[in-house]
Amino acid sequence: MAMTAQQAARVTERLFARLQDRRRTAEKMDRYYRGRQPLMFASETWQKSHAQRYAGFSDNWCAPVANAPAERLRVTDFRLPGRDRATSPRSAAERKLWSAWEANALDQQSSQGFLAGIIANRSFALVWGDDDDQPVVTWETAGQMIVDHDPEVPRRRRFALKVWHEGDREHATLYTPDQVWKWQRRSVQVSDAGTATTSGLILPAGAAAGSAIAGGWEARQPDSDDTWPLANPLGVVPVVEMPNRPMLGGEPISDIDGTVAMQDAINLLWAYLFNAADYASMPARVVMGQEPPKVPILDSRGQKIGDREVDLQSLSDGRLLWLTGQKTSISQFDAAKLDVFTGVIETAVAHVAAQSRTPPHYLVANKGLSNVNGDGLKVAETGLVKKVEESQLYLTPEIRELFVLMALVLGQRTLVKAARGGHVSWHDAESRSEAQLVDALQKLRSMGFPWQWIAERYGLTSVEIERLVDMRRQEAELDTLGGLRRLVDPDLEPTDPPQDDPPAA
Repeated sequence: MAMTAQQAARVTERLFARLQDRRRTAEKMDRYYRGRQPLMFASETWQKSHAQRYAGFSDNWCAPVANAPAERLRVTDFRLPGRDRATSPRSAAERKLWSAWEANALDQQSSQGFLAGIIANRSFALVWGDDDDQPVVTWETAGQMIVDHDPEVPRRRRFALKVWHEGDREHATLYTPDQVWKWQRRSVQVSDAGTATTSGLILPAGAAAGSAIAGGWEARQPDSDDTWPLANPLGVVPVVEMPNRPMLGGEPISDIDGTVAMQDAINLLWAYLFNAADYASMPARVVMGQEPPKVPILDSRGQKIGDREVDLQSLSDGRLLWLTGQKTSISQFDAAKLDVFTGVIETAVAHVAAQSRTPPHYLVANKGLSNVNGDGLKVAETGLVKKVEESQLYLTPEIRELFVLMALVLGQRTLVKAARGGHVSWHDAESRSEAQLVDALQKLRSMGFPWQWIAERYGLTSVEIERLVDMRRQEAELDTLGGLRRLVDPDLEPTDPPQDDPPAA
């Protein structure tokens, strides 16, 4: 159903507000993944003296927690249903869809998108067409895109909004099943006092909302657009949301969200360890049986008019302990035991591994894994493998919908219908050595599994399988021709390739 400009602006403003709430979480998770983590949990007393010294330090465990499953998520093929594959791994329609996948560098884009979703709950794929009606696919982050679903039919997309900044303006594009609304407005910051423009001018509260279009949005019509708004020829919202571990009735879950608190604790423990090592490595002095020193107070003419005691905190910072009284004594300074901190840190890292199902040898090399055989390492990776397989299960319908949108752009309704029942192939989530993999595939082959199926399990793409099929066909033809030539010439070596007839003299 077509909307008026006012209705479209209201939807844009509503989705923009929801996106702003999500953006804060997405930006926080991104900072933690990149290792830009604030120092948390320290007492106020400790922070006054030491917080700034360790403000830029982080022992980043969020990155390997996110990287571990992302490295094993890779789409290898998309197959349409109801076709005999005895002669060729792919049909012409499948080649067309996979060519669109490769033309948009979706191997690389999807890898980046899966990682972004693991970090920030979700990512998005936007599909549109170019001037030649060829699919153009871009992967979007959770901080720039939002999709609104029908509450009665959760998989039905009602709207999608993409937002970005350029200079002093905010740009927004609202996608509906029928139209594409492009907006722009001056960047503003809303507070209780009112609305502040980028120049800092404070406007009365509600000034922006009182404009002709809700939220202060105005039409944005690039030179390439003939009309405003644009018509949506696809008939559906062309954005697919890729959720990470979606929950019934709740938001998707970031893989590093549960790691944040333990990450903060680890950073603080390292700061404590560095601080203890700093004090232990510098000489300390003790003054006994003396009153704390005093500093003279001088007037404007330089005459002494009194005394004040030296700040005890400054003495402590200078590694000086002042003990008053004539009978004071000290027995010894014990050396700092830094292994107390490292032991707790190792325990915290083990908790990170257990909570995120990350194999322990991904986090601490050889710690607790000495003399472990291949079967032991396989067991250690079981949690990660199951998590990746679970992600493949959730992402498969969304990747299938991505191919459906590409088929819509190509304008082939028959292909659209077939793509809705297509099969998405993923790279094996389990990590095995070459010898283990080949041995398992040879046993499957001996059981009668087809050669092409074996090649898929080996991890080859459809393009690589087609190339191998052609090679096998050429080898078979050469072997047949060689056998016939050997019947005529028994002295011909079996390994010799067939020679062309010499030119006529």
